[in-house]
Amino acid sequence: MTNFISAILVHVADPEAGLAWYANAFPEARIETSQPSGFRYLAIGGLQLELVQADEKVPSGAAGSVVYWAVADFDRALTHFKSVGAKLYRGPMEIDAAEWMAQFRDPWGNCIGIRGRKVGNT
Repeated sequence: MTNFISAILVHVADPEAGLAWYANAFPEARIETSQPSGFRYLAIGGLQLELVQADEKVPSGAAGSVVYWAVADFDRALTHFKSVGAKLYRGPMEIDAAEWMAQFRDPWGNCIGIRGRKVGNT
């Protein structure tokens, strides 16, 4: 059994708008297309970030699990997410050994977590 995350699904009302917003929020991501299905997703490292249609079974919003993204410069990431329209939801707060965390909400209410150190702090 392999123990790594291969894909994260984010449920949004408009998958094309979600793809565009998340591509802006994660500038290192590349938009790729699966073949032969034609499904477009964001590739971030070895991970697929998939923006899929919200529905009655899985609506958009903060209702459970939160994926935390490791960031090299916490303050820079905090500023970046605010600049693309993410709304600060929780934090920022120091959690362990000078590591910081914060949660944002995307335009559909889903949570995005970031964790990292403040540059210059040990």
